[in-house]
Amino acid sequence: MNILVIGGAGYIGSVFVEELLKNKKKYNVVILDDLSTGFKENIHPKAKFYEGSQLDYDLLSSILKKEKIEFIFHFAAKLVVGESVFQPIEYYENNVGGMLNIVKCMRDCNVKNIVFSSTAAVYGNPLEKDIPIKENSYKDPINPYGSSKLADEYILKGAYEAYGINYGILRYFNVAGASKNYGSRIINPTLLIPVINKSLLLGGEMKVFGDNYKTRDGSCIRDYIHVIDLVKAHILMMNYMIKHNKPNIVNLGTSKGFTVLEVINQVEKTLNKKVNYKITGRRQGDPAILITKNSKAKKDLGWVPKYKISDMIKSDFEFRKKFVDKK
Repeated sequence: MNILVIGGAGYIGSVFVEELLKNKKKYNVVILDDLSTGFKENIHPKAKFYEGSQLDYDLLSSILKKEKIEFIFHFAAKLVVGESVFQPIEYYENNVGGMLNIVKCMRDCNVKNIVFSSTAAVYGNPLEKDIPIKENSYKDPINPYGSSKLADEYILKGAYEAYGINYGILRYFNVAGASKNYGSRIINPTLLIPVINKSLLLGGEMKVFGDNYKTRDGSCIRDYIHVIDLVKAHILMMNYMIKHNKPNIVNLGTSKGFTVLEVINQVEKTLNKKVNYKITGRRQGDPAILITKNSKAKKDLGWVPKYKISDMIKSDFEFRKKFVDKK
């Protein structure tokens, strides 16, 4: 099967490509990435690489035709919640504009399958009665990142109904960790575990945004999932779509929640290092609690997360040590 991975030089995309090429089934993997947040070091040597944007219709359509693409995995999005609040136009241009262009190319080139990386941010700030979050829980994004992803989901729904483009949507909760060879190379990360590990490797103080949420210790609660567990779910979603020939939407998380302060405590235990942190004001656009119920992923895909939060912490730390500037 010929597969296009859009954003395959990024964090999750690179781990996915690695996992795909380890699979017993034979896949011809093509990567499209503009390297705006991806890295050449994350490009798998067995994958064919095109440098360019998902917004480039001519390039994307030529790749679909030339490489005879049968399946697309879409990882390319702007994804920093706080940044999206101050750069809404850029987020809609990239995330929604990108999806519109991808679907247009799929329609014109007769490519019928796409797996899309969505987010728990589509649920916004859920009510206490809606925790843990299910796929049919009320959706009310509270930042442009979340609303752009929800718009993408509606685009896919419309494309299925109008053009027969089959889709799988995976709503991520908080992703962390790395494989041995691939992971997050972002120098200034915004995800919690990489932020903590960076502070340990480089010294300095990290910030905890808010301690007055209605949670057990006042800091935000999130559901953390190892990136390897996450990418394996993408392959399972592809298999589901091929077998059933219909769309599906699932949440991906462990159904367990950790507060920010609990994650800091887990890092200290796992790495035997003291984390230097400072509690500051809330960050705009952050909901208090995001925990999923992953029973649909288990039932429909046969997906069961394997890794613990200690695995996420240790693997990210070991990967980050390879490239972080320690000077």
